[in-house]
Amino acid sequence: MTAPAKKPSAQEGLFWKTKTLEQMSGPEWESLCDGCARCCLEKLEDEDSGRIYFTHVSCRLLDSGLCACKDYTNRSDQVPDCVRLTPENVRTLNWLPPSCAYKLVAEGRDLYWWHPLISGDPATVHEAGVSVRGRVQGTELDVNDEHLEQHIVQWPGLLPKRARLKKRPA
Repeated sequence: MTAPAKKPSAQEGLFWKTKTLEQMSGPEWESLCDGCARCCLEKLEDEDSGRIYFTHVSCRLLDSGLCACKDYTNRSDQVPDCVRLTPENVRTLNWLPPSCAYKLVAEGRDLYWWHPLISGDPATVHEAGVSVRGRVQGTELDVNDEHLEQHIVQWPGLLPKRARLKKRPA
């Protein structure tokens, strides 16, 4: 006689709640990215204070409509200063947006309702107003470094009100 099938708990399948960042498989790690592309925006750092300023200028490889890298596999070869997120550096990078799932999980916090792992729909990151879709005003190829200060914006460092809700709005 075999044992009855075990009913899955609510926590099973929610690997980000049961595993450390270091324990995640490659596909699990990659699925933590919500597809907002905020980390693909050009940033400036005040040398005196260390404060980070986001711009609405993106990396040259970002497809801002899809919020995806045009050459993800080779991004570091094409953009040498592209930062690959690791379990170690997500705990120390001061420019990750407040909604970043890597940052949230590293801090022991849960994902928001709009994260594709929660909603089951990659479009909810756009619906919640978290992604850069429709907000990018050019790429690093269009804007010289000396003009980036003219493109500083606040929104990438903030979480939209509807994204902070406990559940998807009706």
